[in-house]
Amino acid sequence: MQKILVSACLLGDPVRYNGKAKTADHFWLKMWHKEGRIVSICPELEGGLPVPRPPAEIVEGFAGCVIDGSAEVETECGQNVTKPFLAGAKKALQLCQRYDIQIAILTEGSPSCGSSKVYDGSFSGRKIAGQGVTSAFLERHGVKVFSQFQCEEAHQCLSRIEQQLMSVTL
Repeated sequence: MQKILVSACLLGDPVRYNGKAKTADHFWLKMWHKEGRIVSICPELEGGLPVPRPPAEIVEGFAGCVIDGSAEVETECGQNVTKPFLAGAKKALQLCQRYDIQIAILTEGSPSCGSSKVYDGSFSGRKIAGQGVTSAFLERHGVKVFSQFQCEEAHQCLSRIEQQLMSVTL
């Protein structure tokens, strides 16, 4: 049975920067939880950041640039938190490798977990197209990342993966 990596805040854990959860109430998340498929992570906590913590954004670049070392993640007051963000991304990948996870559902908008939109780095509340550090890192290593708004798409992808695996073992 294929496991799925899921942001802990989507599962109701109060681990976000503001000490709150961002619980996603979706049929597939409930079903996967019931089936024992979910592996939970908060990359920012795994990277060593506390709860609560100052909000952070990718400044002057994109997640790929952070991974490559040419951009940084900073808090609103200018504290560089790039190292914990990268450490959390690496721990997320280690979980994926340990459990042979090929799909992740991560929190949209997050500088770690955003899969298609993140804040622009100006702390103005403006979102732009882009990924969070963990999402980009996982995708570089072959993990397909979805947001909490794409659970149906993730389910379809999971079904295709399991069908392929079944045809290989038959």
